[in-house]
Amino acid sequence: MDILSVPHVTHPGLLIAIGGAEDKTRERIILRYFLEAAGGPDANVVVLATASDVQETGDRYADLFLALRAENVEVLKIDSREEAMEAGPEAHDLLEYATGLFITGGSQLKLSSALGGTEIASTIRRRHAAGMVVAGTSAGAALLSEHMIALGESGATPRRRLVHLAKGLGLAPDLIIDQHFRRRDRLGRLLTALSYNPAPLGIGIDEDTAAIISGDGELSVLGAGAVMVVDASALRFTDSHAIHRGQPVAMMGLKLDFLTTGCRYDLNNRRGIAPPPMLHLSDPMDRRAPERPPVMTEPDEVPVGSEDGGE
Repeated sequence: MDILSVPHVTHPGLLIAIGGAEDKTRERIILRYFLEAAGGPDANVVVLATASDVQETGDRYADLFLALRAENVEVLKIDSREEAMEAGPEAHDLLEYATGLFITGGSQLKLSSALGGTEIASTIRRRHAAGMVVAGTSAGAALLSEHMIALGESGATPRRRLVHLAKGLGLAPDLIIDQHFRRRDRLGRLLTALSYNPAPLGIGIDEDTAAIISGDGELSVLGAGAVMVVDASALRFTDSHAIHRGQPVAMMGLKLDFLTTGCRYDLNNRRGIAPPPMLHLSDPMDRRAPERPPVMTEPDEVPVGSEDGGE
């Protein structure tokens, strides 16, 4: 099987949550995978760069997809809530005909405050439910959650008020997605979020890595790093409600899975699925998931506030 082959997309469309700083200059396999999933040469791609303060971000991604031989790429220019509220038929038509939506990085709070409760957000949810592939990198990945990490601090230990949540798009209603995970030391804030509400799964995605979520509830990993899945549904005890601000939070009964390329996770039954033995024993630099291509590494992250920043 060709490493860029993509399984038949069923309804709803694939979600591709990227941890930020994906390769844009060499193999670009995560970007290529998104393009293939959206229809390959026949894809109609829309780039949404609302989160970024860099004006050229949308055009930069459009140029990347065009360089990968996409024929139809448009940038949806919505920079503020006022623009989202006043978006005319042209903006909605772009989404109606899109087979793939790519949401760039920047500030997820800027994204949610601009799009929340608007017709644009409703159209995105409806089109995804009808099969449109949606990818988000960095802040765009966080936005896919129902309970979105809006702000937070670094650190491996969960602490009272380490993280602030806001409502995201809700395309992944049972997940809390965090990004730039290992590079920015974000385990503590993901655990803190789960101490507030242990029901969702916590998903921490490394840079240059993607969590690919199918419509039937399977997550697979694509990339140079890893995806951490934290299941707090069997949490027996937490004192997050009783301690003071900044104090460490006790959490007992957590289940953690650490997934690399080739691993999968059954979101419905909350269990990891190991890769085939031959894949596991192969050269780690040449891993191939059965239906997921690998990805090359990315140079150092760009600063917070640029398109790959993310909160």
